[in-house]
Amino acid sequence: MNKNQVKGHASEAKGKIKEVVGKVTGDKAMEYEGKVEKQGGKVEAKYGDIKSDIKKAKK
Repeated sequence: MNKNQVKGHASEAKGKIKEVVGKVTGDKAMEYEGKVEKQGGKVEAKYGDIKSDIKKAKK
C-alpha cells in the first residue's frame, strides 16, 4: 500500500463516522460533510491503486 491508499482509506473511515454522527444527532451539515469526505477518500484511495498498478506494470 502506498501513502495515497492509506490516506484515502483513513479519510473514508473518518467521513463515514461523521456521516453516522450527523444522522444520529440530526445535524445535516455534519452528515453532508461526512459524505463528501468519504467520497474524497474513495477517490484518493483509487488514485493510489492506479499509481500502484502503474508502478507494478513498469517492472
